[in-house]
Amino acid sequence: MVSSAALFNINIILSTIIKMSSVFLLPRALSVSEPRCPIEAIYQFGDSISDTGNQIRDHPVLYYAARLPYGQTYFHDKPTGRWSDGLLMIDYIAMDLKLPLLNPYLDKNTSFNNGVNFAVAASTALDDWFFAARNIPVKWANNNAPLKVQLNWFKTYLNSSVCQSNTDCARKLRRSIVILETGSNDYSYALFQGKSIQEVQTYIRDIVGAIVDAVREVIRLGAIRVVVTGTLPEGCCPIFLAAFPNSDPKAYDDKGCLRDLNEKGALAKLRPEFPHADIIYADYYAAFLSVLRRAESLGFEPRSTLKACCGTGGLYNFDKNLTKVCGAPGVPVCPNPDQHISWDGTHLTQNVNCHMSEFLINDTLSRIRCTQ
Repeated sequence: MVSSAALFNINIILSTIIKMSSVFLLPRALSVSEPRCPIEAIYQFGDSISDTGNQIRDHPVLYYAARLPYGQTYFHDKPTGRWSDGLLMIDYIAMDLKLPLLNPYLDKNTSFNNGVNFAVAASTALDDWFFAARNIPVKWANNNAPLKVQLNWFKTYLNSSVCQSNTDCARKLRRSIVILETGSNDYSYALFQGKSIQEVQTYIRDIVGAIVDAVREVIRLGAIRVVVTGTLPEGCCPIFLAAFPNSDPKAYDDKGCLRDLNEKGALAKLRPEFPHADIIYADYYAAFLSVLRRAESLGFEPRSTLKACCGTGGLYNFDKNLTKVCGAPGVPVCPNPDQHISWDGTHLTQNVNCHMSEFLINDTLSRIRCTQ
C-alpha cells in the first residue's frame, strides 16, 4: 500500500479536471433583491456525492444505501439510495431553485418534468476498459455507469421525452442547469490498488479529456449553463485517514487532515471556446473547508470532525478492511448525525451537505447570467 507521505496529491489533479477561470472566485452572499435566473430543470451527472437512487436500482441487495440507517434523518424509514443520512447537496440546490428533488434516471415510474439525476454511486469519468487495461478492478462499481454511459442516458432521455427537434432541445436546455461531478473515483481506485504516483499521474490527460469532452457535448446539445464541481479534500475523509496512516505529525494539517492529499491546483478556461455559455466551477474543496474550519461554531462536535458517525473501529470509527461498514449488521450509528461531518467514513452527513450547499449556492448560482 502507498504511504501517505508518498501519496500523490489527489486534489491537485481533480481541481485541474476542468479549469474554469484564471483566478479563484470567492463566494459572495446573494442580496434579497438580486434577481435569480429562472431555471426550470437540473441535469445532474456524477457519483455517490450526487446519486439519488440510480445505483440501488441496479443491484439493490448489494448496496447498503438501499437500507437503513441510510436516509434516516430526512426520509426516516424509507431509504432512497442516497449515500448519506439524509439530503445531498444537489437536493438543497434544487430546493433553492424552487424545484422538486431530482428523481434518478433508472426509476422509470416517476416524473422528470424538472430534470433528471443520472449520477451513479462508485462510477468513474473513464470507461471500464481503461481500468481493465491497467489491472485496476473497479470492485465497488458492479456494472459501472461511467460518464459516457450517463451522457448516453441523457441523450436517450432528450430524444424520447423532451425534444421534438434539435432546435426544440436547445430551447428547453437554455432554461436548465447541467451539473458534472465526477473523477474522484478514477484516482481512488488506482491508489487503493497500490498504483505508483508516477503511474497515476499518467491518467490525468485521460480523465481531464473525458470531462472536458462531456462539457463540450452537453453545450453542443443546447445547454448554456454548465457547472463542473471540484473534489472534496480526500485527506479529511476517514477512509483515507484510516488507509494511509502516518507516524509523522507533520503529515497532518491543523485540522488533522493528511496534507499530501489536500492541495489545490490552478483553474483554466473553457469559456473562450463557448462564449455564449456559462461554464462555472463549483469549488467543493473550499466549500468543505469552510465547514470544517467553522465546525465548532456550526454545532459540530470538535472531537468527531474526522470520525464516521456510522461505523466502527480504529481512530476514525472506520474499518479500513471494509468488512464492518455502515449498513452492515451490527455496525453502530451515532445518536447525533447532525454533529458529525462524515456519515459513513466516505460520504457526508446531511448537515454538512446543507452547509456546503449554502456556500455553493451563494458562489455558483450568483454567477449565472440571466440575459440569455
